[in-house]
Amino acid sequence: MRIRSDILKATASEKGVAREQLAQAVERDALKGVRAVRAINNWMNGKDHPRCRAEDMTKLAGALGVARKDLAKFVSQVKYHRGSPRKASLITDMIRGKSVNDALNMLSFTTKRAAVDVKKALNAAIADAELAEADVNKLVVCESRVDQGPRMKRFQPKDRGRAHPIIKCFSHITVGVAEKGTKKRSAKKA
Repeated sequence: MRIRSDILKATASEKGVAREQLAQAVERDALKGVRAVRAINNWMNGKDHPRCRAEDMTKLAGALGVARKDLAKFVSQVKYHRGSPRKASLITDMIRGKSVNDALNMLSFTTKRAAVDVKKALNAAIADAELAEADVNKLVVCESRVDQGPRMKRFQPKDRGRAHPIIKCFSHITVGVAEKGTKKRSAKKA
C-alpha cells in the first residue's frame, strides 16, 4: 500500500489543512518535529521516503476526514521474472488504465509467457485492496511497469576453442491498483 500524492495534495488544499497539521497527526517515535514535516513534503511530492505505513495512512485520513482507501494505491511486485523486460512490458502496457475485471480477462487469454506473472502481481494487489475494504468493482490498474533485473551470463562453446555469450535477462514486474473515484478528476481541474 502506497500513498497517492496527487490525492493527498488535492484533499489537503480542498479541506484547508496545512502541512504542519498533517505532520502533527502522523508524529510517532521515529517521526517527530522536522522529520514529520519532511515526510509530509516527500509524500506530497510523490516520494515514498520514509515509507508511509498503514498507521500513518490511517492518521492522515483521519486528519483530512476521508477514508484510508481514498488515499491509498495498492501495489504488488513480482521480482526476478525469467524473461526480458521488453517482452514483459508489452503485457503491462496492455492492461494499464483498464478496470481490474478487463485486465484479468486480457491476461487470462493472452498467450505471452509474462502474462502469468503479471496476473500474479495483479491478483496480489487486488487482495491488498480487499483487505483495506476497497470496492473491487471500482478498482483500476493505475500503475504497471517493468524494471530491468539482473542478467545471467552463460557461454555456448563453438569451434576452434571459441565461445559465444548467451545473456539471460530477468525483470521486475510492478502492478498497482487504485479505486476510481471523483477525487482524481477534481485534482486534475485544480
